[in-house]
Amino acid sequence: MTQMALVIDLNVCVGCHACVTSCKEWNTSGESGSLADLNPYDANPSGTFFNRVQSFEAGTYPNAETIHFPKSCLHCEDPPCVPVCPTGASYKRKEDGLVLVDFDRCIGCKYCAWACPYGARELDESRKEMTKCTLCVDRIHDENLSERDRQPACVLACPTSARLFGDIHDPESVVSKAIEERGGYQLMPEWNTRPANHYLPRVPTEAAGCGSGGCSCKSSGSLSEPGQEAQDSGVQESLEAKLERGELHLASMATRI
Repeated sequence: MTQMALVIDLNVCVGCHACVTSCKEWNTSGESGSLADLNPYDANPSGTFFNRVQSFEAGTYPNAETIHFPKSCLHCEDPPCVPVCPTGASYKRKEDGLVLVDFDRCIGCKYCAWACPYGARELDESRKEMTKCTLCVDRIHDENLSERDRQPACVLACPTSARLFGDIHDPESVVSKAIEERGGYQLMPEWNTRPANHYLPRVPTEAAGCGSGGCSCKSSGSLSEPGQEAQDSGVQESLEAKLERGELHLASMATRI
């Protein structure tokens, strides 16, 4: 069975929230809209978002770093939100593996939100209906769009290509290869929901930080002692070699060219 999913590269996500805004823009005017924003500039704002980015600090000086962690519905292969729905509004499609909501059947009881261990569902306070990421189902199957544009809005908007999209059950797909080559992992696998979305792990600061052995700028941009230029030129590595080791973190960008 086909299982469409996202693979998110935590090593290149910069927390710009382009995925959040593009998701909101597309879906609020699409099949899932409109998505409420209540009192957005007051002390207690309330809004419906399919995609959010959580940022937090990790490590200690001098190796402290900011980690950006995008979260949305993981389109689990065994979704706990589906069997608890009393009206059958939550369902999983066989043709692409997406977990969706039939708004005509949803009564806003929140059972699915309580069952989801990832907090991926949000009740639209204006419509009183449960909403969630659809992986832009109204885009990815639209034959009126070019093949490149048949991707979720968040994938197209990401400036660093931190988000990949494809069939994780196809061993030749971009996402399957990224998971295999980079050690992609599922979020909270102990819940046995078999999340379809995967994350590519970050390279530890000690391995990739500036001044370390894994830093791609270690041998460039520094002052050389007299007579050292010839020695430096002999050990200067090619761009391709650094790409292969993942030091420049541009491999995911290549999939979009």
